[in-house]
Amino acid sequence: MARLLFFLLASTVVLAACGADDDGGAAPAPAQPAAAAPAHFPSVEGKTLQALVEGLPKGAILNVSSAKGQRVGRNRLGFAIVDRANKQIDVSAVAVYTARPDGTQLRGPFVARKESLDVATQYRSAQTSSDLASGDSFYVADAVYGSRGPHIALGLVRLDGRLVVAEPVSALPIGEQGGPPQIGERAIRVKTQTGADVGGDLTRISTRIPPAPRLLETNFADVVGKKPVVLLFATPALCASRTCGPVVDIAEQVRAQNGKGVTFIHQEIYQDNDPGKPFRQPVLAWRLPTEPWAFVIDRSGKVSARFEGVFSVGELARAVERVK
Repeated sequence: MARLLFFLLASTVVLAACGADDDGGAAPAPAQPAAAAPAHFPSVEGKTLQALVEGLPKGAILNVSSAKGQRVGRNRLGFAIVDRANKQIDVSAVAVYTARPDGTQLRGPFVARKESLDVATQYRSAQTSSDLASGDSFYVADAVYGSRGPHIALGLVRLDGRLVVAEPVSALPIGEQGGPPQIGERAIRVKTQTGADVGGDLTRISTRIPPAPRLLETNFADVVGKKPVVLLFATPALCASRTCGPVVDIAEQVRAQNGKGVTFIHQEIYQDNDPGKPFRQPVLAWRLPTEPWAFVIDRSGKVSARFEGVFSVGELARAVERVK
């Protein structure tokens, strides 16, 4: 099993999450403003990808870290926009187009909404402030892929009143077999360690500084199928993408503000919190190809929403409301 690494641009906070062939299980996001309507972006009718971008300036990069979770059909696709110098760009509007690498099967435009990794001060860990130094905003689009196999996700962004191409970093493998449970499938019953298992030394089961005790008090095997659960796989101190710290903080904020009746569990990635050692058993059992991942599981034990990579407070809160 390959290391749980996103293929990132160095030092960029790459932000993403994915669902299956629906909306990821989250409640609808607020409507887009008129300035970000599909009609304000070029149509794909009768075009290849090459024809779509012909004559448009380049210079931006659409940096997606949904490395393994995208499926045929509709997907929640998260990404950041960066420039050639690897600096995050805040754009007025962006739409995603998907296609095969040869430019065929072009689909779109899928207009993105802006989200934030920011978390309220009282829920911030020591890692999060530095992790978000490169920027805390990201974009989410409901992208569609027409077939299995490699696809690219390219963006057209409105920057300084003009359309600019945001080129992809690499192709995405669509519809790969295996991987973690899909939305609607049963959660995999695993034991997650609690403070009682480590004599109260929470640093042995969490690299967050400080650990979040309420995320470490319940064994997943004891509650799955009995009550709603948010199961979060993340390693704040060892995360290659530097997004695990923020998402653990976000889970803690949603638990405190919106989580009544729902159990929240944080699961670390590496044995003994040592990246030189094998993955912890729950990570292997859930067949995770990347990290972080969050799963919202209903009281019957089925996956209601799943997020690969990052998500906002609002996105997780909406998904939690669906399973209460």
